[in-house]
Amino acid sequence: MPNRTVYFVSDGTGITAETFGNSILAQFPIKPRHVRRPFIDTPEKAYAVVREINETSVREGMRAIVFATLVDREVLQIVRDHCQARVLDMFGTFIEPLEEEFETKSNHRVGRFSDVARSQEYHDRIEAINFSLAHDDGQSAKNLDVADVILVGVSRSGKTPTSLYLAMQHGIKAANYPLIPEDFERGRLPSMLVAHKRKCFGLTIDPERLSQIRNERRPGSKYADLMNCRYEVNEAEAMMKKDGIAWLSSTHKSIEEIATTILRDLRPDRLIY
Repeated sequence: MPNRTVYFVSDGTGITAETFGNSILAQFPIKPRHVRRPFIDTPEKAYAVVREINETSVREGMRAIVFATLVDREVLQIVRDHCQARVLDMFGTFIEPLEEEFETKSNHRVGRFSDVARSQEYHDRIEAINFSLAHDDGQSAKNLDVADVILVGVSRSGKTPTSLYLAMQHGIKAANYPLIPEDFERGRLPSMLVAHKRKCFGLTIDPERLSQIRNERRPGSKYADLMNCRYEVNEAEAMMKKDGIAWLSSTHKSIEEIATTILRDLRPDRLIY
């Protein structure tokens, strides 16, 4: 199947279009070129992006694909009528049937937050991000009692990106703490984590993969040595098993899959909102 360019066109950030569009594209054996065009919120911008899309379609000899999240009817109509592309109106596909079902009109709001200054959800996310940054990599043991989740695992097992994803996407206050050789020598969890074991979730990783990642950071070091990586991973898994901490391997899982598993196991209430 020939590959082609896929546009994500939105009058907001385009993140919704890209996230949903990528989920659909993942069902097909293609590797398209991705182009995000955010803040297309005037007719002038709409005509400009239409010209770009049409030029791409002509140059590549096949229609571009357009995932559009455009709530402004005029802007959407320009894209629909003038694009020489397959235009998928994602809002129209879902909003119009729901307007009929709910027997009410949608507010046609652009973006996830209509007024961030008044959005409690937005402020909760910012607070969670600040918390996760302050508690990254064991930097601070303060206020762990207010943490929603504490991720534990060996260095470079995926704790930091998972913590930030949980904070940014779900407003989860996620701390993370590395398990280090000194912890393995003592044979027990760091003391500051003992009182919060019910909040802990472990990440582990295939030792070979861990060695590759660490060699990119500190090539040729004991830290990156395969035997050392095997030792640390084995000790960390044994420690988590002994202390009853649920864990999973990040080797072949996406951040989204890891985060969803953590929410399901530790904060199932955050999956209902």
